[in-house]
Amino acid sequence: MGKKRADAARGRQAEDLEERHYSVGELLKERGVSRRSFLKFCSTVTAALALPASLAPSVARALDQVQRPPLVWLEFQGCTGDSEALLRSANPTVGEIVLDILSVDYHETIMAAAGHQAEAALDKTIADNKGKYFCVIEGSIPMKDGGVYGCVGGKSHLERARQVCGSAAATIAIGTCASYGGIAAASPNPTGAVGVKEAVPGATVINLPGCPCNADNLTATIVHYLVFGKIPALDGHGRPLFAYGKRIHDNCERRPHFDAGQYVEHWGDDGHRGGFCLYKMGCKGPATFHNCPTQRYNGKTSWPVAAGHPCAGCSEPSFWDTMSPMYRRLPNVPGFGIEHSADMIGLGLAAGTAGAFAVHGALNALRKDKEPANRDENKEG
Repeated sequence: MGKKRADAARGRQAEDLEERHYSVGELLKERGVSRRSFLKFCSTVTAALALPASLAPSVARALDQVQRPPLVWLEFQGCTGDSEALLRSANPTVGEIVLDILSVDYHETIMAAAGHQAEAALDKTIADNKGKYFCVIEGSIPMKDGGVYGCVGGKSHLERARQVCGSAAATIAIGTCASYGGIAAASPNPTGAVGVKEAVPGATVINLPGCPCNADNLTATIVHYLVFGKIPALDGHGRPLFAYGKRIHDNCERRPHFDAGQYVEHWGDDGHRGGFCLYKMGCKGPATFHNCPTQRYNGKTSWPVAAGHPCAGCSEPSFWDTMSPMYRRLPNVPGFGIEHSADMIGLGLAAGTAGAFAVHGALNALRKDKEPANRDENKEG
């Protein structure tokens, strides 16, 4: 039985190598994906990339011509949450499109091969596609004591990362652990966990933080490279601007309640049931950059704040230390003291800082209070 499974795995890998000669568009057609579904996917990716809808036909034309790139997915010191998010993505589904756009040659969680066969597949992909494949890394990399706190196939995570990332066209650090070390790097960080860029400083790394990362952002990043031949524009933390260029607070559906000074005061109160702002319950949205409100999760159906839970700030570096306690408002981030009230910030005590909580409700109330006095002064003049 074991030999049959191994033969079947080798057969699937051979088919996979043959399919790589097809363009993405041709392969999808072979798989029975309708042109309409393909164009809908292109429109969705164009929107995820924050590009004008008019560019969707250009994305479709590009994918009609390019071959799908080989992809190596390495799992290090993490919870496998990003793999779970990928497997449960619904826009598009993994079975219909994601695995057709990406030739996933190595992924320990989902691949059929194991042991020496799996390692041989990895070595072959690296050797045959030097400078052409993508590497996705999930989980942090332990650096302490020479990296002995994590290994796969007899190699430490650190050794494996340097081997694979060094020959990749680009490395995508998926999830906060791979991007910045995440929870494993929280104080006291016993394993010396770090993100990919710190472990392999010479590699081209794109950070897609989040717990977990939205699989739409992974697909959009790959498509951007296929269409434009380069990685997307990044911010100072190595994150694509299309996904991390705006604060969660600025696109949050509860923002009008924030502006009106309507806050949830206690879990389950009328404000909580009515969708009021979760700022006082510890929401870190005003200090967090991510496209969660627009891309959402579970087939774009929801995200934590819509479900009634405050943003934890998980896409920010060192969030586990700097954004805690989770349910206390105003995290201890640069420029803010955790005891400042919304009204104090609204009056400008924290104005101009990098993570400014712009309490427009307080400012508007202040302006309204001044307006009658100003009108009276004008009349007297």
